[in-house]
Amino acid sequence: MSSTMSPSTLFFLCFFFITLCFTNGIQLKILNNCKDTIWPGILATTGHQTPSHGGFRLYSTEKVLIDVPERWSGRIWARQGCCFDNNSGRGYCESGDCGGFLHCNGTGGTPPTTLVEMTFGTCESALHYYDVSLVDGFNVPVAMRPEGGAGCDMVSCAKDLNVFCPSNLVVKKDGKVVACKSACMAARSDRYCCTGEFANPKICKPSVFGHLFKAMCPRAYSYAFDDSSALKTCRASRYVITFCPPK
Repeated sequence: MSSTMSPSTLFFLCFFFITLCFTNGIQLKILNNCKDTIWPGILATTGHQTPSHGGFRLYSTEKVLIDVPERWSGRIWARQGCCFDNNSGRGYCESGDCGGFLHCNGTGGTPPTTLVEMTFGTCESALHYYDVSLVDGFNVPVAMRPEGGAGCDMVSCAKDLNVFCPSNLVVKKDGKVVACKSACMAARSDRYCCTGEFANPKICKPSVFGHLFKAMCPRAYSYAFDDSSALKTCRASRYVITFCPPK
């Protein structure tokens, strides 16, 4: 008896596995709880489509719903102090700028920015992974909360770290503190960036600034290898991302 599968059997198996991988999508509810307008930026990882052209304006108290497919992976951050030309969509932001465009369209935000990172499952695992990261510094408080998942935790950095930012990490625009650098960004060394010979969790440890960030925001990544307390898993149909969440 031949072990070769017929074309119809191969088609059925391919359809079955594709169906497993591409089930119902995920909804992101993005809420601006800040006093001022922000401009969220979105960047999908390689191989995934970036929704909403990668960026948009969000007035204070306004919310927007974005649907992404199962297995989508990417990051979201806030841009603040932006000014764009209505016709060209060109301009600038005081923090989180993505090349001077309203729609980032595949361009990441310029650090320092507070990042919300997420991966909504793979074909090998149905779990969703998500975190708030201060590895690239801080500009706006943010939280991510699952809805409809059992035993799922929130990740956040709800405090305004710009108020507590050490003077050598401060980023100012027109005399106003708009962001706080990470130790990696400020020092640009392997030791603080956990790169090169320090690209090992047994060797690379948080700096004094990393400890400060962790004390202020215990539910966020404070440095590159902060997985144990910062990276969360869940399985939910909706996630609420709130900029300037309640403290």
